Amino acid sequence: MSEFMLPQDIERLFDEPPAQYSEEHNRLFREFKEAVNRGKVRAAEPDAASPTGWRVNAWVKKGILLGFRMGVIVDMSIDLARQPFIDKSTYPVRAITSADSIRIVPGGSSIRDGSYIGRGVVCMPPMFVNVGAYVGDGTMIDSHALVGSCAQIGRNCHISAGSQIGGVLEPVGAMPVIIEDEVLVGGNSGVYEGTIVKHRAVVGTGSILNRSIPVYDLVRDAVYTAGETSPLIIPAEAIVVPGSRAVTHPVGRKHGLSLQCAVIVKYRDAKTDSRIQLEDLLR
Repeated sequence: MSEFMLPQDIERLFDEPPAQYSEEHNRLFREFKEAVNRGKVRAAEPDAASPTGWRVNAWVKKGILLGFRMGVIVDMSIDLARQPFIDKSTYPVRAITSADSIRIVPGGSSIRDGSYIGRGVVCMPPMFVNVGAYVGDGTMIDSHALVGSCAQIGRNCHISAGSQIGGVLEPVGAMPVIIEDEVLVGGNSGVYEGTIVKHRAVVGTGSILNRSIPVYDLVRDAVYTAGETSPLIIPAEAIVVPGSRAVTHPVGRKHGLSLQCAVIVKYRDAKTDSRIQLEDLLR
């Protein structure tokens, strides 16, 4: 089966499920999953013609969902008594060798099969990469960080300790979270609901970005929010930190309440670069 025919065959199998899956169907899914592992197909990919710079590949999400539909629950434990691992047969832990040039530091990390991990990626324990995710070359995923299903992370990023990059698997047409090249996501931050963080931006420690939280740009005197059909987009090289905004409702004013927001306080400069540069010695 050629990769040219893969989208049509996956779409057909997803939209017209058989009474029983045959070996041919399983072979098709294995070929699809291997293409995802190699980064040949992605749940979302750059698209210069799109207003966001990205497009969703719904057929890839359908292929991932097929795996859950086709798989059966099996015991994959190395030692059932000490460390049980029971999941769908179609999604074991991803096979990685030293030839892949990926560092997985001991301590309880997990990368699910059906995800792309680029060369030079560093995985600090414990962290988790879910199915459909794409992690570009040279990125560091720090301790207790989560890369959700279908999330797309670029090259030379730093996903700091305790941060969460949300995934969007369903609906199949929805944009997953996008973290472009050379982005720093600070510790205990969360990026959710299809937010796009453009290249070289910095998401400060504890920031939350989603469709409901406005982002106030102090430099450009602008407010960024998600539209009905468009995602929240953080501009390239923006420095985003947590903020709050006053509640204008009378009860809110009475009690001095405020709501969460995010604030762009500046854009990257030489001083910023020197403060957040990743040490090559760690790699």
